Amino acid sequence: MVERLPAHARVVVIGGGIVGCSVAYHLVKRGVSDVLLLERRQLTCGTTWHAAGLVGQLRATHNLTRLAQYTTQLYEGLERETGQATGFRQVGSIAVAASTARFEELKRGASMARVFGLEVGILTPGEARERWPLLSIEDVVGAVYLPKDGRTNPVDTTQALARGARNGGARIVEGVKVTGIRRAGGRVTGVTTDAGEVRADAVVNCAGMWGREVGALAGVNVPLHAAEHFYIVTEAIPGLPADLPILRDADARSYFKEDTGKLLVGWFEARAKPWGEHGIPENCAFEQLPPDLAHIEPLFAGAMHRVPVLESTGVQVFFNGPESFTPDDRYLLGEAPELGGFYVAAGFNSIGIQSAGGAGKVLADWIVDGHPPFDLWDVDIRRCMPFQRNRRYLRDRTVEALGLLYAMHWPYYQAESARGVRRSALHDRLAAAGACFGEVAGFERANWFGAPGSTPHYEYSYGRQNWFELSAAEHRAVRESVGLFDQSSFAKFVVKGRDAARVLGRISANDVDVPVGRIVYTQWLNERGGIEADLTVTRQAEDAYFIVSACATQTRDFDFLSRAIPADAAVQAVDVSSAYAVLSLMGPASRALLQSLTDADLSTAAFPFGTSQIVDLGYARVRASRITYVGELGYELYIPSEFAQGVYDVLLRSGAPFGLRLAGYHALNSLRIEKGYRHWGHDIGDEDTPLEAGLGFAVAWEKPGGFTGREALLAQRAAGLRRRLVGFALESAAPLLYHNEPIWRDGALVGKLTSGMFGHTLGVAAGLGYVERPGDEPITAEWIGAGRYEIEVAAERVPARASLRPFYDPSGERVKR
Repeated sequence: MVERLPAHARVVVIGGGIVGCSVAYHLVKRGVSDVLLLERRQLTCGTTWHAAGLVGQLRATHNLTRLAQYTTQLYEGLERETGQATGFRQVGSIAVAASTARFEELKRGASMARVFGLEVGILTPGEARERWPLLSIEDVVGAVYLPKDGRTNPVDTTQALARGARNGGARIVEGVKVTGIRRAGGRVTGVTTDAGEVRADAVVNCAGMWGREVGALAGVNVPLHAAEHFYIVTEAIPGLPADLPILRDADARSYFKEDTGKLLVGWFEARAKPWGEHGIPENCAFEQLPPDLAHIEPLFAGAMHRVPVLESTGVQVFFNGPESFTPDDRYLLGEAPELGGFYVAAGFNSIGIQSAGGAGKVLADWIVDGHPPFDLWDVDIRRCMPFQRNRRYLRDRTVEALGLLYAMHWPYYQAESARGVRRSALHDRLAAAGACFGEVAGFERANWFGAPGSTPHYEYSYGRQNWFELSAAEHRAVRESVGLFDQSSFAKFVVKGRDAARVLGRISANDVDVPVGRIVYTQWLNERGGIEADLTVTRQAEDAYFIVSACATQTRDFDFLSRAIPADAAVQAVDVSSAYAVLSLMGPASRALLQSLTDADLSTAAFPFGTSQIVDLGYARVRASRITYVGELGYELYIPSEFAQGVYDVLLRSGAPFGLRLAGYHALNSLRIEKGYRHWGHDIGDEDTPLEAGLGFAVAWEKPGGFTGREALLAQRAAGLRRRLVGFALESAAPLLYHNEPIWRDGALVGKLTSGMFGHTLGVAAGLGYVERPGDEPITAEWIGAGRYEIEVAAERVPARASLRPFYDPSGERVKR
């Protein structure tokens, strides 16, 4: 018999896997005892029950590593708190490399771990075998050891979280299926189930591989898809140490875990088998999928090569079970942009056990406080695009997504599956011109252009990749003559209405109540002064503004804008991203080229920097905005999409005498880093303030009506800053920078790089990164300038110059001339 459901709960959690139980546990820890967790069958069914139970700590970013570290701390004490055994043991982990490229990846990861505060050691092959005696090292180049990693029993750990939640007042009801989501006025109001209806202030979708379907009940996009995941458990191996570290051999796509005297061996193969394309079967609970020995046989051979004892050891269990994956291998967390009060924690890509503690904690904080406790953009559900719920897209991407967990994590790697989803009106012309495309939010964008007659493709490495010199030529063309970028992927919004100036003025830190035709560079801040968005606002009319932001943040930024508009304001916001193509004409010859094609006066007097005009170009009427992201004179041309090809053709036909060259996003990135231009999501985010990021010039402190976050910035300005975003240029031309490299000042670790690339004008790699001053004294320009700096690259320190001003054209004269 199912117990009677309450009429109301403050929070309803859907799903009783480890993540759902963690959310409930952490909600009661925050004082929210009125929590109802609904599980359609039994706790842990679906995926949790058959997980391998690995608990690693090093993730791709600092904050995700913080979450994994918290998970380890939580599991370490959970049994003492609840009395429920968890099986957690901190045995450490070893990752081995069978190639120099993989070893560089591991060493870069070790450097990153160090800056994240993790204990880490770089091992020789012999040292790795000392810690893992069954290891074959004949082809091992090196290894990395993380002593604080561990393992746990997923079922027991989930039951411990459930007990802790119940102890705090939460109700957990099994055998109840959620059949609908109630909503009104843009907010969730409750759930319907096969046992009745429950009103709720908030609902959390922790439905695992059912998360997409539960999201659909609410009109919410939850892009995930299940895939088959294979592992074996051997027969007992005499003398197998009980405290054996977790072993990962990504080159063999294998992981190994001691399991009560046996070895559990699992794989992340290059081409996975999607499962449940047409929906998860209704009776699915503790599902074991049919074995597929032919599929896994080549991987088994690789595992035997690394651990030869497997050749003479029988297999006790051959397991195949479903797990859910997202298009970018990052889980989905946070409040859904489509429905207020509806939260998601799903799609954990085989790292649900090691992520559950941290994800549950921060989502509970998000629900209680109304905002995330720190920057969670990497897993924020607002990064997802509406098209990504498409079943065929998800299936095709999942074939690749599972294997990417153990693939080489090359710089600039581009997914190969489910491509060509969103294309610029100029895509075919760019392809014919030799473009090599990358993908952002499903949008195909030209990253670089191959030599005439070639077939452009990536040849990946941690060194100078095959496009390095080609992109350098594009970079130099922009610095010396003129380059043309297709930036049609920009997010573009129109805000219109008699209250537009007032509403945008409150949202924007800068003053947007400017004359028609002015462009304002501004940030949108939260109440804590953190940067929620970084964009430009162009005044088109007294009651209309045109907003331009990044492709990757289209959903997030429009959600932030929409939520910030008061219900009684006479304002409408419309996403017009698909309506306009964008061609950016950049470089010292850009004015001369454009002037040869239009009768508009482009002189600085008539068309100064930071202004926008409608001009004739070809047969089109085009919005030309004199602004730049490369540090040169230039124009962003906003063209109604149906006119884009004609305008492109006119520019290409006329460009040769001016040295026009097509350029891609790799050149754009190297140009902007030389100039010190910030990138939201790398250099700035919702934890960083304009003062810390060196963007105080874009804050209108005294404008009428103030702005969101002003009080927090005033307090920070009065107290003094503890950290600053600083530019760095290496003293050596050989090493390359990407991101997360540690920054050392006078032998002390003081920060990490947020972005980096080779600066072809500078002749060395350059980057941006936050430097924090130890102690209680505020950070000052004098203190920054007095230090001796090194950047750690793959565990080796490289001397570097530091500067608060751009290394290229620090006065900005080239932009405004």
